[in-house]
Order: sequence, then structure tokens, then C-alpha cells
Amino acid sequence: MKFVIVTGLSGAGKSQAVKILEDMDFFCVDNLPQALIPKFLEMCKKSEDKFEKVAIVMDIRAGMWFDKSFPALAMIEDAGYQYEILFLDASDNTLIKRFKTTRRRHPLAPNDRLNVGIQREREMLVNLKNRAKYVIDTSNMSVKQLREELLNIFEYGKSFEELFIGVTSFGFKNGIPTDVDLVFDARFLPNPYHVESLREFNGKDERIKDYVMSFPETEILIGKIMDYLEFVIPGYIKEGRTQLIIGIGCTGGKHRSVVISEEITKRLTEHGHRVQIAHRDIGKE
Repeated sequence: MKFVIVTGLSGAGKSQAVKILEDMDFFCVDNLPQALIPKFLEMCKKSEDKFEKVAIVMDIRAGMWFDKSFPALAMIEDAGYQYEILFLDASDNTLIKRFKTTRRRHPLAPNDRLNVGIQREREMLVNLKNRAKYVIDTSNMSVKQLREELLNIFEYGKSFEELFIGVTSFGFKNGIPTDVDLVFDARFLPNPYHVESLREFNGKDERIKDYVMSFPETEILIGKIMDYLEFVIPGYIKEGRTQLIIGIGCTGGKHRSVVISEEITKRLTEHGHRVQIAHRDIGKE
């Protein structure tokens, strides 16, 4: 029997993850009382033809789960059941935006500021996160991308790399994105904007791509960025980082940075990394 414990921060996507797991034929239970867990698992084991894959959601709504000794997990282990923990995480800014969008109060700060509740929850969950086999940062993930990630883990059996890499193109004239960890500047490359026949197109168009990639300096830049990333990524993973956001900038964020971001994403993916791309300013004038 495959047994997964789904947990993580409020607003990080546990509900969506459960829906996806149900589509993958997991039998999912939300916040089952601690005393019923052994009996529930015993029932599932006796009926493996019906309950081959089981997932239990646990979060701060059931405070007993989060004692430092993890009595619920100890109970599961004492009963001889093996499990994997799936932890859903997200940045503070992302969680705040999601709570404001849904107009929900944070369960740990019903009469306080959102950031206070988020910090309290992070402190409560830090030890559980450290025990998780899978940590997925959903800050820049769509539901479709989360689905693909869970399919890769639980359906296709692909290896899981904890570090999530985001690549975003942007225009320096609109400011550097606030969440980027590494910034690379492509403004020294010839600008398609100054070629009248190319100006109206963006970096996803083959004409712009061919123009930008025609200069030897472009390939040298991409090669140096890749060399640096492949040097530092293992260190980030070793240090426990779960997210790395890479910013590629040009003047307006429409041409050069888009081409290079697409190429960096392609090469990182080919090297087996989990990567998501975004183009912040591609539609701006």
C-alpha cells in the first residue's frame, strides 16, 4: 500500500494537491482524528484491492499533529506502516496574495496580520518540513504545473529534485523583480528593437530568436550562465534551499531577455532540473 501524508503551509496548495492525487486514484482523507489513524490504515491494508494508494492530509487545524515529538507519526511507525511526506510550501508574498484574493483569515492569526500567522505556522512546521521526502514550492506554479510535478513523482516514478528553479525575463526599465536570487544582464547584446522589421515581435518569435542567437556573444553568455548555475545549484541543494529564482534582464524585457530565458530553461530542463519560466514584461510597451 502506498501511503502519503500531505501537509504544508496554509494557502500553499494542499487542497489542489489532494484533488490531483484523487485523480491519480489515491483515497484521500482530510485531517483524520489521530486515534482513528491506525484503524483506518488497518482497514486500508486489509482491502488493498480498493485502497492501493492512500493519502492523509494533516495541517495546523489539528494541533495534536504538530507537537515536537510528532505523536501521530510515531503511532503510524509503531504500527509498522511506511509513509512518505509531501510538503507544500510557498513564499510569504505569495501566501499573502492568495489569502487576500480569497478574503480568508489565517487560521493562526484570525485577529492579527497575515504575516504574523504565516510566521507562526512556518515555525510550527519547520521540523515536519525537514522530515518530508518531497518539498514543492508552489509560489510560481500553476495548477497544471503542480499536477505534472505530482504525476512525475507518484505516477511516472521520476527522480525528485527538491530545488525548484524559476527563470524569469524582465526589463530593467520596469525594475528588477523583487523575488529574484540571481540577475544576469543581456543589455550589452544588439537590440532587435532598433531593427524596424523586428521591433513589433517578441523573443518567442523565431525571427527574434534567430537574430539574437546569431551573435557569438549570445552563445558565450548562455554558456557562462549555465556553467555558473551548474556550479552553484548543487550547493543550494546541499544547503537546503527549495527555490532559486533566476532573472534575465534586458532594456524592455521583450526581446533579448526572453530569448535567453527560453534557452536557459531548455538547457536546465535537459540537465534534469525542475524549471518554470515566466516573462514578466513581454506584453508591455
